Amino acid sequence: MATTSSDEKQVMIVAVDDSEHSSYALQWTLDHFFTTLPNPIFKLVLLHAKPSATSAVGLAGPAYVGAAEVLPIVDSDLRKIAARVVDNAKQICSKRSVTDVITEVVEGDPRNVLCDAVEKYHASILVVGSHGYGAIKRAVLGSVSDYCAHHAHCTVMIVKRPKTKH
Repeated sequence: MATTSSDEKQVMIVAVDDSEHSSYALQWTLDHFFTTLPNPIFKLVLLHAKPSATSAVGLAGPAYVGAAEVLPIVDSDLRKIAARVVDNAKQICSKRSVTDVITEVVEGDPRNVLCDAVEKYHASILVVGSHGYGAIKRAVLGSVSDYCAHHAHCTVMIVKRPKTKH
């Protein structure tokens, strides 16, 4: 049996954001798929969907007074947050000696960004954390994991944090 190179490995995409749910999902994935095997079968891609400045501010079009001044500042903050998210995710990986990692930041709605990335990388698995919203909040905000489970052309694994006992 021939050994497979990194290019021939199946791709696993892990969605990362600045939530504890995302960090837990990444840690869980690394512990179950990457640190237990001497030669993991997956190529790991960490993907962060960065909101656009206009969506973050919630502008109602270019008529917003002061938009020209506000948007570059908001965009700069969003870029810093994205860099921090990717940095934190890479640190979680390196603490577990997982160094063969692709990181990518793509601007847009996470639902579309994740599903597009599945196509781009021909991913076998997409991993998303569950924020654990209730039915009403999920209905209002929309669930990224629900959307991906129905629209991504691969297996979608939703990692939930165990409930803490009080």
